[in-house]
Parts: sequence; C-alpha cells; structure tokens
Amino acid sequence: METIVFDVGETLVRDDRHWASWADWLGVPRHTVSALVGAVTAQGRDNTDALHLIKPGIDVGEAYRAREAAGRGEHLDESDLYPDVRPALAGLHQLGARVIIAGNQTAKAGELLRGLDLPADLVVTSDEWGVAKPSAEFFTRVVEAADTAPERILYVGDHPIHDLFPAQRAGLRAAHLRRGPWGYLTADDPDVVAAADWRIDTLTQLTPIVAELRQPV
Repeated sequence: METIVFDVGETLVRDDRHWASWADWLGVPRHTVSALVGAVTAQGRDNTDALHLIKPGIDVGEAYRAREAAGRGEHLDESDLYPDVRPALAGLHQLGARVIIAGNQTAKAGELLRGLDLPADLVVTSDEWGVAKPSAEFFTRVVEAADTAPERILYVGDHPIHDLFPAQRAGLRAAHLRRGPWGYLTADDPDVVAAADWRIDTLTQLTPIVAELRQPV
C-alpha cells in the first residue's frame, strides 16, 4: 500500500466548532443544531439540511460569505483535530507511505489545514479541485495526486456514501472509520460491513495494517 488518503470532517477534524458557529450565527441554541444534524443524518440527508430546517430558504453559500465578512467565518486550530491524527499520520510516514488529505472542504479550510503543518505530503480540498465527493471525478483526482495505481491507494473516511462506496468504485481500497454521526450510525450496516476492506475505531489502527501490506511478498 503506497498512499493513504484521508477524508477531513469527522475523520481528522471534529465538527463541533463548525456546527456551533452556525448555531451562533443563526441565533439558536447549539444543541438545536446538533440535534437537527443528527436527525437529518439518520434520515440519510445532507448535514446542511439542518440549516434549512432552522431557516427555510437560506442560501448557505451567501450566509457563509456574510459570516466571513463579519469576521465570524471558518476557524481551525489544533484543538479541532482528533488526538490520534498526528500519531497516525506520523506513523504512516515512518513506514514510507505517502500521506494525502483530500476531503469536501472549502478553499479556506485547505489553507487552515496546511497551516497546522500536519505530517502529510499533500492537503487539498474539493473547492480547490473544483469537484466534490462522491463524484467519480474527485477520486480520479485522488489517483492522479497519489501517482500510483488505484489498488495501491487506501482511502479512509467515516461516510459510506461519500467515502467508502465511491472510493471502491474507483478501484481504491477503503477503510471505514467508526467516528462521527455517520461513522457510528453506519458502522454495522450490512452494506458497509460487506464493502469495507477494513473497519477501524481509531486512525492509529492503520499503522499495523499498512505495515503488513507493505511487507515484501
């Protein structure tokens, strides 16, 4: 296994701050937003549908720009990372694996992630590529960035529809992470169990997996 590619939201980064900031902007309790995100997740809907439930007709892109203009836009720092992120990425690097971070994020999120100086060879977002998961084109770009055969790439994420299934359709190996609303909700789903090459609870579990795969035959 030559390249390990990571999703961002609820794989590397906690989404607490993201949803709390939207609650504050919309003037509702943070618990309300969290509960609605959970509800739409359980219904198989996009997380941003929670914002439409709070404010019907909201233009999320316009609201995002308004928040940025008001100085209340995206923020990301070390406290937003899950504690296993740096050890896992560093361990994979020590094995000689190429590490890429590629998820459905804004261009600003990409800048903020790169500012954290993570042990990764490349950090890129869907906004920067101009294509988002679960589209096949996103995973074509992943393969191009990895510069190796698809079967030599492992994509790691929490979301079956955005991460696991499209990665496998593109010929990549895939690990499903039991983390975040989608990860916990779908961990034992028969389709996920059948499709995932590996099912993990922490990112540090990847190190022995990849070490074994990189052993000479």
